[in-house]
Amino acid sequence: MTSYGSFPGSRPRRLRTTPVMRRMVAETRLHPADLILPAFVREGVSEPVPIGAMPGVVQHTRDTLRKAAVEAVEAGVSGIMLFGVPEDAKKDAAGTAGTDPDGILQVAIRDVRAEVGDDLVVMSDLCLDEYTDHGHCGVLDAEGRVDNDATLERYAEMAQVQADAGVHVVGPSGMMDGQIGVVRDALDTIGKEDVGILAYTVKYASAFYGPFREAVGSSLQGDRKTYQQDAANVRESMRELALDLEEGADMVMVKPAGPYLDVLAKVADAVDVPVAAYQISGEYAMIEAAAEKGWIERDKAILESLTGIKRAGAQMILTYWATEAAQRLRRI
Repeated sequence: MTSYGSFPGSRPRRLRTTPVMRRMVAETRLHPADLILPAFVREGVSEPVPIGAMPGVVQHTRDTLRKAAVEAVEAGVSGIMLFGVPEDAKKDAAGTAGTDPDGILQVAIRDVRAEVGDDLVVMSDLCLDEYTDHGHCGVLDAEGRVDNDATLERYAEMAQVQADAGVHVVGPSGMMDGQIGVVRDALDTIGKEDVGILAYTVKYASAFYGPFREAVGSSLQGDRKTYQQDAANVRESMRELALDLEEGADMVMVKPAGPYLDVLAKVADAVDVPVAAYQISGEYAMIEAAAEKGWIERDKAILESLTGIKRAGAQMILTYWATEAAQRLRRI
């Protein structure tokens, strides 16, 4: 095509000419400190147990969890979110292993704090689903429905035992109405005002949770649609956000991340507290599976997916690639 005068006058490609140029003008920067590592610790195992649907992720022993925490610190990761996997024999209708001071999650919190101290923000999943024989996130009523208010009493107990174990931040994830206020009161009652709350404010009943259920040995039959949110809704998420902030949430989270970037952006625009997003097991599994087939470039896809979540407004990203991604970012 013949060029006439200065046409085209605007040439955005000038700012894409070299890697250094692109880096200099980048609008979004991913940093190791943005990342939080979710980690599973399983009771009664002497070796890490690979999770079939999540290549590279394991159910840790207590010893390997300590090592994973140290590796995360060395990579510059900011936090670790701990999930306990009890022995099947210890599951019951009320999830009592979740409030046992010597339960696997509480033991793991103490282990990690002893290993890394305050060099890593130690977070804990505050939910009953790993500990109930029915697999739901709360206790059931006589008709088999999740009893919201009875579950809140159990969450208050969980918050207190996790705080006593030394956790920095609890993550109430069950999507019970009023859970943040009840947890805040429970913590304050025992003098744990400094323990923060990362609210799972927006948690959808997603099809992408499948691999996670293997990771925690879930006993769930049916679904969680009566308490997790409908994928079609956004205004509902903003209502949940307003309630969590009113009840005392220190940070808020959107889960899953990738399929809900529009919701994440709305939440981030609306608040003045830190915003997290959880890149969940199904998101991880899809990239790993496609990469194993040779259909995508694994390392580039990982960083691109994380950058997209950061660009949408997340200040913190929970991702199973946290340590690996942090190590790669430090080399860039």
